Amino acid sequence: MTAIVVEHRVLADPEAVALEARQEVVAAAGAADETGRPLVLVLSGGRTPQRLYEHLAEEDRIDWSRVHFLWGDERCVPPDHPASNYRLAHEALISRIDVPERHVHRMRGEDPDPDTAARAYEEELAGVGAPDLVLLGLGADGHTASLFPGSVALEESSRLVVPARAPAGADPVDRLTVTFAALGRARRVLFLVTGSDKRDALTAIREDPPAAADRFPAARVRPRESILWIADRAAGT
Repeated sequence: MTAIVVEHRVLADPEAVALEARQEVVAAAGAADETGRPLVLVLSGGRTPQRLYEHLAEEDRIDWSRVHFLWGDERCVPPDHPASNYRLAHEALISRIDVPERHVHRMRGEDPDPDTAARAYEEELAGVGAPDLVLLGLGADGHTASLFPGSVALEESSRLVVPARAPAGADPVDRLTVTFAALGRARRVLFLVTGSDKRDALTAIREDPPAAADRFPAARVRPRESILWIADRAAGT
């Protein structure tokens, strides 16, 4: 198995995490430009990346016409639903920049058949190409994207996108998610982690990733080149 580079950075607070992540996205865009390719960027759901998206909306060092936006997971809701990952990113970033509509590749969470939506998104991924940078979060239970502990999606080895279910009590329960196979096609992964409730999972993953993989799905993410964990002090100490 090819070794990948793993780096951990601990910063003061969520704002510092967002600003540091902004620089990483800028660097990824610059690297893509040097090769003459567009940047393929996979966005994370949840609230942790919202401040990053707001900062990126003000970023003038990125030619947004050369960026393709993908999503790592989506709730099975319409795109205007308050729980929609697409809606969060659209309001905080996409609606505020000049990006071609054809470069915004959202998951169809509103499709009545999640498996059909997942297979359609696999085709979407194939058409765009391997991601340059994937933004991911970390749940207190160690999940990332919608890859939850105990989920059958954890064992999927061939498909790139599958339907998934969050634990009982989550709202909504039904999800779409990329798989570890899809994440393995990415060049780099950037985890953003904030809040003391993530500390136990992050500590276990940092100290012994193979041992942590049995409990925390995020420990099983293996892109082609590198993983960067950026955490605030509440999560990272």
